[in-house]
Amino acid sequence: MASVEQVPAAAKNGTNPGIPVENPATGETIATIPTLSTAEVKALVGRARAAQPAWEAIGFEERGKVLRRAQKWVTDNSERIIATIVSETGKTYEDAQLAEIMYAAAAFGFWAKEAPNLLADEPVKSANPLVKGKKLVVRYRPVGVVGVIGPWNFPLTNSFGDCIPALAAGNSVILKPSEVTPLTSLLMAEGLRASGLPEDVFQVATGDGATGAALIDEVDFVMFTGSTKTGKKVMERAAKTLTPVGLELGGKDPMIVLSDADVERAANAAAYYSMNNGGQVCISIERVYVEAPVYDQFVARVTEKVGKLRQGRSSGPGSVDVGAVTFPPQLDIIDSHVRDAVAKGARVLTGGRVADGPGMFYEPTVLVDVDHTMSCMTEETFGPTLPIMKVADADEALRLANDSPYGLQASVWSKDLRRGEALARRVEAGTVCVNDAQVNYTALELPMGGWKTSGLGTRHGAGGIRKYTQQQTLLVTRFAGKRDPHMFPYKKRTTQLLGKLTRLLYGRGKRD
Repeated sequence: MASVEQVPAAAKNGTNPGIPVENPATGETIATIPTLSTAEVKALVGRARAAQPAWEAIGFEERGKVLRRAQKWVTDNSERIIATIVSETGKTYEDAQLAEIMYAAAAFGFWAKEAPNLLADEPVKSANPLVKGKKLVVRYRPVGVVGVIGPWNFPLTNSFGDCIPALAAGNSVILKPSEVTPLTSLLMAEGLRASGLPEDVFQVATGDGATGAALIDEVDFVMFTGSTKTGKKVMERAAKTLTPVGLELGGKDPMIVLSDADVERAANAAAYYSMNNGGQVCISIERVYVEAPVYDQFVARVTEKVGKLRQGRSSGPGSVDVGAVTFPPQLDIIDSHVRDAVAKGARVLTGGRVADGPGMFYEPTVLVDVDHTMSCMTEETFGPTLPIMKVADADEALRLANDSPYGLQASVWSKDLRRGEALARRVEAGTVCVNDAQVNYTALELPMGGWKTSGLGTRHGAGGIRKYTQQQTLLVTRFAGKRDPHMFPYKKRTTQLLGKLTRLLYGRGKRD
């Protein structure tokens, strides 16, 4: 368990009162972190800006060496990192190991290897005769100082994880973690220092919303992960300084189970991908539409599996299946969604209430007889609940799946892969899996981002690092006379020749 003594000394500085950090599985205060003021955030950014040019100048190879040392540091210190994550989030040991440690270790290596390729100068060829013989290049240069505002559900993967490609691109980074789960970020700052990262290239700004707002005002790019409501506020604040943003926001991810699906696999996936990390996953399965012929079978199997899940405080590998609710207000949202559904006619087949005893736990819950009048089917719940709705056919399932302001992720389940993929292509979401869910996030080559109100831009893939750069076009004229034909003074004969050239090059288009 993390304690105040384990928090780096730098985290204890700050002029404002501290924020207590609690273990949501026990209610125990495990640390106190400072709230940095606007002036303190500005000073952090100043130091980051001063440190950035040298970090950029050492190049991809040297930056890659630091990232690979950090990769080893994560694996060497995995137990300590897991203990810190579990203590401040209340999640299980496995959720911290599989979804956080393995991700971070992979990400350090991936971006160290791929950054030179994805950000290399790109030669461009043009069909325009005016630039024949000239050198055309697109290059990517770091924006300068990146501000990352992270969520509380995955303090390593979805908070610190966004810093890795930004660093690989040659930026300095300031991470503002959630005040609910800041300890992992502070620990990773220690790890980067131990891995040889130069001073002030990575810093942590602890604090509340005001700290985050101050950071937005000072940096050159903002990456935010969190709710759609807060994402709109981030974008509005950034607009005042025309600071570009990347946003990964809310989701209400649908699962469509067709009548020819492997029901056992689909049921196992529904139980796991709705309940892992306590359901506090942006790409968690939050609602299920099942074709009538397999509905009863699917519901029975899911209910049995969810009903057997062990919930409680994690004491190590294999001790529990579902952990705590990390953020106190989220517990109220989960409970209100279930109560709303029951009041409108839904039935609870298992779970359905706040668990007794210490800590913040909501029982793994399966709901049926649900519809789109209920908040559990239309609003992001972000908890261990699974509402399941019977549909007549694939068309009804698709219509309901797309009946949402969100479009982050979805899944389609069918043994007919051609049919499954065809339906997946009609789902309005940034990512759709067929006969799987969530594992796309582990393929760092794949872009991951939302449609509709689920965000702007992507993480992972080429876009996941290029967003932290400024694109620059270079045109170099190597061989040329004193004057080009189109330059002043205009001459009638030259103008007529250019007109003929235009008709020759572009006047042969197909006519209707």
